[in-house]
Amino acid sequence: MAGFSIDMGVPEMDALWTGLLAKQAAGNLGGGELRLLKKLQKTLPLLAANPRHPGLASHEIESLSRRFGAKVWQSCLENRTPAAGRLFWVYGPEKGVITIVGLEAHPESSKVSGYSRVKLSTFRVMKVRKAK
Repeated sequence: MAGFSIDMGVPEMDALWTGLLAKQAAGNLGGGELRLLKKLQKTLPLLAANPRHPGLASHEIESLSRRFGAKVWQSCLENRTPAAGRLFWVYGPEKGVITIVGLEAHPESSKVSGYSRVKLSTFRVMKVRKAK
């Protein structure tokens, strides 16, 4: 199976990711930030290699798909943990690309405002490739 490249949605996910990496390089990560970065560094390669990896428990979130205008998938950053982190992602904007559009603690879908509170980033503007 061919892998995917991972892109961070703008502006929120890109800012979070670049901020974590900058703090790591400067040695300024707090404990919670370090745990989050480690979870992302473990999860993102799994997602890139196989979005259907059993450990990710990926599935579509229909309410977010309707709001975003494309299928939005949810994958686990961790399992069997209260309020475990969830990545929200979409295929695209180009073939072979997965864009991370959100990161939240597990929204309680049984509550009225569960997924409606999830903040979603959008696609980065991709450069148009000229035909050869």
